[in-house]
Amino acid sequence: MNKTNRFQAFDLLATPVAVIQGQGRVRFVNAALEDALGLSRRTLNDAYLPDYFVDPQPLIMALSGAQSNEFAALRYEAQLRRIHHDEPLPVHVIVALTDLPDEVIVELLPLEQQTRQDREERLLDQAQANKELIRNLAHEIKNPLGGIRGSAQLLEMELNDKELTEYTQVIIHEADRLQTLVDRLLAPHRRPHVVGDVNIHEVCERVRTLILAEFPRGLKVVRDYDISIPEFRGDREQLIQAVLNISHNAAQALQERILQGDAQITLKSRILRQVTFGKQRYRLALELHVIDNGPGVPDSIKDRIFFPLISGREGGSGLGLTLAQTFVQQHHGMIECDSEPGRTDFKILIPLP
Repeated sequence: MNKTNRFQAFDLLATPVAVIQGQGRVRFVNAALEDALGLSRRTLNDAYLPDYFVDPQPLIMALSGAQSNEFAALRYEAQLRRIHHDEPLPVHVIVALTDLPDEVIVELLPLEQQTRQDREERLLDQAQANKELIRNLAHEIKNPLGGIRGSAQLLEMELNDKELTEYTQVIIHEADRLQTLVDRLLAPHRRPHVVGDVNIHEVCERVRTLILAEFPRGLKVVRDYDISIPEFRGDREQLIQAVLNISHNAAQALQERILQGDAQITLKSRILRQVTFGKQRYRLALELHVIDNGPGVPDSIKDRIFFPLISGREGGSGLGLTLAQTFVQQHHGMIECDSEPGRTDFKILIPLP
């Protein structure tokens, strides 16, 4: 078997990988390492890999140790030089022996990728904790609410003073408002997950129609679709609600620009290949963006925007993004947010079959 056939599986990895022979000569690099270095496979063939590190000495010593069988695998952090980039790429280096003598695999995990994976794991754990907290808290609130409302109604029936009945009406009204809030908190857990074939662009078009009906002037909703994205199994209504919640938040944040007539929301769909999120690797995934040109998410709540009852808008319930995250996670996906003044991008990732 020639080396191309033997190593071709490495091209399916998103992690940069090099196969080294001797004391540092490149025998093979995968496509991810070509991209990371900005050099072609042909250029890198037989190159001296330590030359592409800011400090080559740790790799030289690691390769020497590997050749003398001092270890089976070694890990350390380093900085990779990149063509056309002023800044080096911080990487976690893994040096491992193969089953052939004089051959070593060097795996380079970008630290930003490791940081992203850690952040995703924290978000998933946080979301699960939030879900349990919301469900338990909602049930605890709901039980006494019925008693409070019923008592206020009975008291009102005994009162003849109209001024006093105004107070009981306040109690009943506020109890009803809290009941509505609790129902919204419990909604994702009550409603069954109805699975069918979903066309993501039909979802986007429904959301676009609803948003433009509510904001008919001053707001432009741009389509940027990849029409090759296949249908997938999912709950259409949940996905509509998730995208609608995010889009509606964006429209609310765009109020000033709507008055100026230059507000814009972009619905953008793409396919990702060989992507890792939620602790799993997927061959294909849907990447759906909701992008707006508003003021951005306030710094004070950036890290908490998916928490329940957290809102950057006066009068907001703080449930829209929480529910959107819940619905997307029920499709084994996740939501990320990248925001700065003038551009906020909510990215939904959902695995495809």
